[in-house]
Amino acid sequence: MSCTRLFVGRDRTRCLYNLLGIVLAGLIPATVLQAAPPRVLPDGAQPADVRLGPLRDLDGYFPFTVSPSREHWEARAAEVRQRLLVALGLWPEPARTPLNPVIHSPRDQGDYTIEKVYFESIPGFFVTGSLYRPKGKPEDRCPGVLCPHGHWTNGRFYDCGPEEIKKEIVQGAERFADGGRSPLQSRCVQLARMGCVVFHYDMIGYADSQQITLDVIHGFKTQRPEMNRPRDWGLFSPQAESHLQSAMGLQTWNSIRALDFLLALPDVDTQRIGVTGASGGGTQTFVLSAIDPRVQVACPAVMVSTAMQGGCTCENASLLRVGTGNIEFAAMFAPKPLFLTGANDWTKEMETKGFPELKNHYALFEAADQLKLVPLVHFLHNYNYVSRAAMYSWLNTHFQLGWSEPVVEEDYQRLTAEELTVWDAEHPQPEGGPEFERRLLAWWTADAARQLGALEPHDADSLRQYQDVMGRGIRAILRPLDPDTSGQHWECVAQEEQGTHVAVRGLLTRKLTPREQIGFAPGTDLEHAQEQLPLVLLRPQSPTGRTCLIVSPEGKQTLVDADGQPTAAVQQLLAAGICVCGVDLLYQGEFLPPGEAFTETRRVPNPREAAAYTFGYNPAVFAERVHDIATVAAFLQHGESQSTEIDLLALPGAGHWAVAARALLGTSIARLAADTAGFRFAQVSAIHDPNFLPGGAKYDDLPGMLAVAAPAPLFLAGEGDAPPELVASAYRAANAPEALQAGPADATQSLQAAINWLLGK
Repeated sequence: MSCTRLFVGRDRTRCLYNLLGIVLAGLIPATVLQAAPPRVLPDGAQPADVRLGPLRDLDGYFPFTVSPSREHWEARAAEVRQRLLVALGLWPEPARTPLNPVIHSPRDQGDYTIEKVYFESIPGFFVTGSLYRPKGKPEDRCPGVLCPHGHWTNGRFYDCGPEEIKKEIVQGAERFADGGRSPLQSRCVQLARMGCVVFHYDMIGYADSQQITLDVIHGFKTQRPEMNRPRDWGLFSPQAESHLQSAMGLQTWNSIRALDFLLALPDVDTQRIGVTGASGGGTQTFVLSAIDPRVQVACPAVMVSTAMQGGCTCENASLLRVGTGNIEFAAMFAPKPLFLTGANDWTKEMETKGFPELKNHYALFEAADQLKLVPLVHFLHNYNYVSRAAMYSWLNTHFQLGWSEPVVEEDYQRLTAEELTVWDAEHPQPEGGPEFERRLLAWWTADAARQLGALEPHDADSLRQYQDVMGRGIRAILRPLDPDTSGQHWECVAQEEQGTHVAVRGLLTRKLTPREQIGFAPGTDLEHAQEQLPLVLLRPQSPTGRTCLIVSPEGKQTLVDADGQPTAAVQQLLAAGICVCGVDLLYQGEFLPPGEAFTETRRVPNPREAAAYTFGYNPAVFAERVHDIATVAAFLQHGESQSTEIDLLALPGAGHWAVAARALLGTSIARLAADTAGFRFAQVSAIHDPNFLPGGAKYDDLPGMLAVAAPAPLFLAGEGDAPPELVASAYRAANAPEALQAGPADATQSLQAAINWLLGK
């Protein structure tokens, strides 16, 4: 049933008859038509919205949809790569400060050497590891291989012990009683013997990397009050999340700088660079390979799958897997050589779920021979001899190492933790601890602020650059609406003549796109996965084609007074021929049981209080509400009513949503009148605050969102006597200072001033 074309008398009459039938049937009491607040659904009912159900989490189902063409994929890959960089805190990229590498204490192991290495990825923050080099190779330059280790006990120092290696040998997982005790060393030794320069580096908190401890980076469980503060905060705090500072981001930056180190070595061939790691090291492998074009061959073991995406805090970051997952991250490496292994873990179904899609994806590039999966499901989670042997063969082929096949791993002299440790009397271990952690994040914050501050617009060219860089970041932290509106459905529930206008109540339903269905628990009814918004439309008898969408903390009930009549502000708009629309955004109005307030966001059932476990898979409520505004705007613009102009009016407490929506929607919003009430994301002090937004503070906070929208007409209240200087600078740079109107400092006067501005008074 449709009643959006209210100016057509026949449609209006049909809708009234339909409504009469509903009332007579007792589905909607007649009193609802006169009640305040105006309801769309029967009393006690909530919208049929999938977002009210279970949240997505890391144990959901993450399928990969193959693009219909290479052109389509290139656009999608650019979007996902941007998401990765933003989520990891690497947009813009931190300054590549001097590494100041130190290589010391070489050991001659016969046909290879081992050296100890440390360098600074960030001033004062050290990456540590072991450098393996071949001996007696005629080539001037050798392939370089990065080896992130994963979550093996003690990392680079891992030793399974004499009893465990006996079991491994019986199972056929390892061959050697001594060397097999450290499969991580085994990998590095064999690759060096094959002619590769190998850098085996520590994940943060493992082995020699103790400036931030294992318990913090990988074992974080509870929010630390001492790290939750407006300045000099620590990891996992709302402030760190608001600036996109995460354990995963730090580790990825260390991987990028490790690649910088490897490529700078004089004996490394920069055109033959590989990365291989397993488990958490596999995560680092496919993430680095997706974002750094210098990697030529990638071998992530026992990690890429449609199932569990990464259980550790170091494998999760807010925003990271919203609408995507590990299979798609791996797909971004195409058409370069990609080698995968599976085991009897979350990767055990890769042969039938994920890998067939990857094969079809590589076929787009006519590169099917550049992809391989070795599904060793008779072994538990591992990077054992059997899987390593397959990896050696892969690198032998693609690096043209010239070894006879099959490549057979040989025994070696395993080194102890004491023999491998980087720090000694001449190379003392650097300071660490909570104060260091705070200083490290303060440097990260200042570096980003310095780079973004250099972009502050002063003319048309600098404004375009500012809006490009900042706009990419802002779009990534929000939830852009799919431009295809075919999934929208409007159902008119009630329509009533009210003298000067016609009041319509209905449900705007939007079916989730395939990518929006990613991450739900297996068995979820995705066929009927949808979002649903209760709307009220008040249309004047002589509409001009303009529609004003009003958002407020109370939802659509703001349109009417206690008697159920349009408020004075709404009446002014109607009198001017402007249609008025009100909506209950997520967790407003009819989304809530009667009398219930929404004060704290939900989180996934994970015992660890890290924001990434929830917001790495689900948009923040703030982003969802902005998304809802975008959904309604698309309906108003492209639905049957087809408004020629859409204005957005935001009351105090909702102004920040509208500002973000305007930054996201661009020219789809003709005019914005918003009272921000001085809101800033940097002031949000809890990760479950409904206004918490990962990344919200990083891109110049709310003023940055306003500046991105310049020179769109803007009435701005709630910011004191004048707009923020950044916003004013953006409008001056656009040569349109007149398009920016400052509202009165007195909040009681701002609404009427906004209405006057919208009416051109």
